[in-house]
Amino acid sequence: MSKSRIARWSAALVGGVCSFALVVLILSPFEDERPPGDAAATVQTAGLEEAPSEAEASSETAASSANVHGLPEQAWEVSERVIRRNQTFADLLLAHGVSYQQVVNVASAVEDIYNVRRLRTGKTLHVYKDPSTETARYIVYEASATRYVVYDLDTPGESRVVEREIDTTWEHVSGTIDGSLYQTLVNSGAHPELVIKLADVYAWQIDFFQIRKGDRFDIIYESRSIEGESIRPGDVVAARLVHRGTPYYAFRFQEEADARIEYFDEAGNSLRREFLRAPLDYTRISSRFSNNRYHPVLGVNRPHHGTDYAAPTGTPIRAVGDGVVEFAARSGGNGNYVRIRHNATYTTGYLHMSRFAEGIRRGVEVEQGQTIGYVGQTGLATGPHLCYRVWKHGTPVDALDLDLPPAYPVSPELRQPYLRMVDRLLPALEQEGYFAGVPVKSPLTSS
Repeated sequence: MSKSRIARWSAALVGGVCSFALVVLILSPFEDERPPGDAAATVQTAGLEEAPSEAEASSETAASSANVHGLPEQAWEVSERVIRRNQTFADLLLAHGVSYQQVVNVASAVEDIYNVRRLRTGKTLHVYKDPSTETARYIVYEASATRYVVYDLDTPGESRVVEREIDTTWEHVSGTIDGSLYQTLVNSGAHPELVIKLADVYAWQIDFFQIRKGDRFDIIYESRSIEGESIRPGDVVAARLVHRGTPYYAFRFQEEADARIEYFDEAGNSLRREFLRAPLDYTRISSRFSNNRYHPVLGVNRPHHGTDYAAPTGTPIRAVGDGVVEFAARSGGNGNYVRIRHNATYTTGYLHMSRFAEGIRRGVEVEQGQTIGYVGQTGLATGPHLCYRVWKHGTPVDALDLDLPPAYPVSPELRQPYLRMVDRLLPALEQEGYFAGVPVKSPLTSS
């Protein structure tokens, strides 16, 4: 049956209870978690399989799940489902004895609570069935490790979003790199995502693709768990990374309760700079800035005023700093090209994209780290890569040799409290177990 025929049938069946827009909503497939065009997303979601059927779900599992999700104690039949590609909200509920009218009622009632269009392919649903009626009573959607949504099918207005309580402690991890930073961290017992947290902290000082064997790290971070089960870590509290013999320190500090959390060095200088060190996660630098480079396509020597980062097609490209998009279109040999003006001094360019990120167009303001497009090989390119360019006062400069100005240091009135905090944390970086198992009462390092 065609989509248009289904929509006409649905509108007639509802009989004016909901708008056609709502019918389209509940009949529209859910989106993947990753942006379109991400090859990894295609691999991840295409092979998803359903969890065991209701018949395979034990009563013990049912009772446990009910307690976990705070539902009324009852002999529920509980099954788990992974949302599959091209499934709709109606698909999920109609398969469990829920009437189409109930589907419409629920979708309408939860628009402001947790709209069903926010459900994503690959996420888990827990279906609670009443054995006496053989129909679903609740649908629980695991939005994240810390949040779930209870859709009440009989009383949609009672649907709710629940935040799980998180236990946080400070923990210490250290190691000497022998291979990759990621593998060394994992071998040291740290959560894999900690490497991303660390890279964000040092984004303006260290190119993490240049980390080498013998570099060392010491990290104090927020270890988080829910009911004893470890989840993704919170913030890095303090860190020391010795890179090529030079120690780089980082300390978390928030000057005011509603201010942005920042990282500073041991003297109180901000680690945040005007630009990210690199605009993407790349495989290698395939070509550097040059005034006389042999062009692989044209076969002649000509200036190459950019840095080429080789990376797989579809790799996200980030704006290296806040700014305004001056140009976002196809541009001859540049291919799909974005140019961003950051201030009166600096402008950056991003060439050969496979496509632009949603909403990227001339005049749009972008933030540092925001995805603006994806790696490709449009224009004059022999393989997938990003040609990244920087202009200073309109003159091309080598991005790898750019002297990046720091952001503001700790304010003078808070300098002494900050330095006292550093004095407390420096010994912790030297001693494993210094903070292990100590509950954190405040997320502020300055408290």
